[in-house]
Amino acid sequence: MTGGEIAALIAAIAFVILVIVIVIGCMMVIPKVAKTIQSANEAVVKVTALLDETTLTIQEVTKDVNVLTYQVEDLLSKSNDLLADVNQKVETIDPLFEAVADLSESVSDLNNSSRNVASKVGVISSNAAKATAASKLSRVAMKMVKNKK
Repeated sequence: MTGGEIAALIAAIAFVILVIVIVIGCMMVIPKVAKTIQSANEAVVKVTALLDETTLTIQEVTKDVNVLTYQVEDLLSKSNDLLADVNQKVETIDPLFEAVADLSESVSDLNNSSRNVASKVGVISSNAAKATAASKLSRVAMKMVKNKK
């Protein structure tokens, strides 16, 4: 055997050993990779189920929002109609409130006039009482003057 043949033999043995190490390494790594791929597949299945459930939930919420939107629009329309009706009725009864205000002012003026009349009547009755007393006093004085004559 020559030196070239020995070198080729060593290279061949080294290559066989390298292939064996690579095969053994792959045999150890392949189950781990398969397990990782299986875990990834399970995760994908779970995420897919979650996405499906999320899609259904969004569809239901969208339907509910559409119903609520319609109901809110209907409620706003009815509220606007009611507000317009109330405003119209307030405009109708506004003259009534003005008349009541005018009436209360008139009643207040009447009360003031009544108080003035009452105070004047009080003064007049006081003067009348004084005049009556003076008249009685003058009669008594006249009688006394007549009796002395």
